Amino acid sequence: FGIVAPKSGRKKMISELQKGDEIVTQGGVAGRIAKVGENYLSVEVAESKDGPLTISVQKNAVSALLPKGTLKNL
Repeated sequence: FGIVAPKSGRKKMISELQKGDEIVTQGGVAGRIAKVGENYLSVEVAESKDGPLTISVQKNAVSALLPKGTLKNL
């Protein structure tokens, strides 16, 4: 279950992304936002013995904002 924003609300969703939000990218990668930059997000996608594995994605690559707690069920 995800919240997919229509094109008109998509810009608003992207502008309101914040640390801790759970998201899915257009490529199907699910993760939790660790850092929000002007154009990019740092997204935690897995845990390792050295800490979280983080990737950088463009904000425009976010396709859905997930309800809190969704990642624990994946």
